[in-house]
Amino acid sequence: MKIQLDLSKTPFSLHHTLSCGQTFRWEKHGEWWVGVARETAFKIRQTNSTLEFKSSKEDSASEFIWNYFRLDDDLSQVYSKVAKDRYLNQAVKRFNGLRLVRQEPWECLISFVCATHANIPAIKQMISNLSRRFGDPIRFEDETFYAFPTPRSLARSTASELRLCKLGYRAENVLKTSKLVDTGDFDIETLKTTPYESAKAELMKLPGIGPKVADCVLLFSLDKLEAFPIDVWMKRIILQYYPRHFEREFVAKIKEKKGLSPREYQTIYEFGRKYFGEYLGYAQEYLYHYKRCEALP
Repeated sequence: MKIQLDLSKTPFSLHHTLSCGQTFRWEKHGEWWVGVARETAFKIRQTNSTLEFKSSKEDSASEFIWNYFRLDDDLSQVYSKVAKDRYLNQAVKRFNGLRLVRQEPWECLISFVCATHANIPAIKQMISNLSRRFGDPIRFEDETFYAFPTPRSLARSTASELRLCKLGYRAENVLKTSKLVDTGDFDIETLKTTPYESAKAELMKLPGIGPKVADCVLLFSLDKLEAFPIDVWMKRIILQYYPRHFEREFVAKIKEKKGLSPREYQTIYEFGRKYFGEYLGYAQEYLYHYKRCEALP
């Protein structure tokens, strides 16, 4: 199956989108990206303006691809709002067509609970282990893939079983969160229609979820483009590119610290909201990927 894009109106780069660290279940195999999303296995590649894809559920694949890769977002509008300095302009030029994705909220939630204090290869391994152990198998082109586990399948596990998936201390938080979702005490889907600040507050009531993880879930699965995840990379970006927007004492203080207090995190968020506007989530992803690629050997 194919989708033909007009890149002048709908700029899109499959490679930049899937390699920027926002999702953990895609791998590059030759010219194809292979992954699992919403209980469906996919193989997809881009040749200029053509997206060619195969999936284990062909009937609604085109609609899913369009929605998942946010091809409805007006990137020209996004760029006009956020590319207001040379750093963003450089990032937009280098990674033109990078789009945020609409992940399934439950999977995104558990993925970023696992992402706490872990690098991307370790996160991918944890998600793969969980899916193989607790997810349903998917046969596709003579290969076996695995759906992400349901809340019930994880809720019925034990912390010991989850630690076998290399989750470490995160196992307890994953188990507690899974039980809350399985019983209906926490309904992540309702947060799609909840205002950003309220939705973030609700997420932070869950075990192991601080402001950064909450912002990742809000940005990557709940359509909150005003979310602004601030991790060690974003802290470096603030210190290197934007220190003049903060008081000198604040810059000196966070420079000497490994992490950020909730108040410091909020101070940086408020700068981002004022400076980048309604699409600051896109600004974050472009800056994050730009800085991370600078550091790669």
